[in-house]
Amino acid sequence: MILTADVGNTNIKLGIFENGNLIYKLRFATDDKKTSDEFSVQLYTFFQINGIDYKKIDGSIISSVVPKVTGPLMDAIKIVTGVRSLVVGPGLKTGMDLKIDRPETLGGDMVCGCVGAFEKYGGPLIVIFMGTATVITYVDENCAYHGGVIAPGVGISLDALTNRGALLPAIELKAPKKAIGTNTADCIRSGVVNGTSCMLDGMIDKFIAETGKECKIVATGGLAPQMIQNCTHDISYEENIILDGLISIYQRNSSDKK
Repeated sequence: MILTADVGNTNIKLGIFENGNLIYKLRFATDDKKTSDEFSVQLYTFFQINGIDYKKIDGSIISSVVPKVTGPLMDAIKIVTGVRSLVVGPGLKTGMDLKIDRPETLGGDMVCGCVGAFEKYGGPLIVIFMGTATVITYVDENCAYHGGVIAPGVGISLDALTNRGALLPAIELKAPKKAIGTNTADCIRSGVVNGTSCMLDGMIDKFIAETGKECKIVATGGLAPQMIQNCTHDISYEENIILDGLISIYQRNSSDKK
């Protein structure tokens, strides 16, 4: 069994793969103040609750955008399972050609998500990541990554709006019944949900116009289902596409992991 870990700014998502299939997963909050011992307890508890024999974990791979967490999590995985983790970054074979100005600055989660999406859908491909930031990326038919756009995430935008506006209430984020709101809460919902959906549609149109290619479109992230259902483009939702990319990259590098 292979342990995969996607460390994001908000959450850490763990996945256990057996014979290439995701069989268990867990999400918990990212905390860069936790020690390797604390992560070890959390990891051991995950195994115990799910009845997973940690002695059967024979490989691990991590994608992380929070450097302070990477080391302690690697140590915790080594403590509990005895295996040394691969870390997505320079020097690791991904199968993806990075055609951007500074490839070393690209987040591992972007690489893994695009690899996972390309493995499933092929290219050309637009991959949308909806997390702390909203990131829209373009991958061509040869699995070359050409870059994209970064915008504030939905949660950040909503928090900034309600925290900076004295008369604007905190709201539950859900799609409004119509675009023109008749009360403050629905006006905010329309602005955030419909505004984000329109932004996604508009950027997709720009990507297609700029590349001259009709693209498959994939989205991932906790808020993606709410946003893409209001889009005019046909967008496939893939909850575990980053974990899928991680296992693909692990398999590509497994012969070099010792």
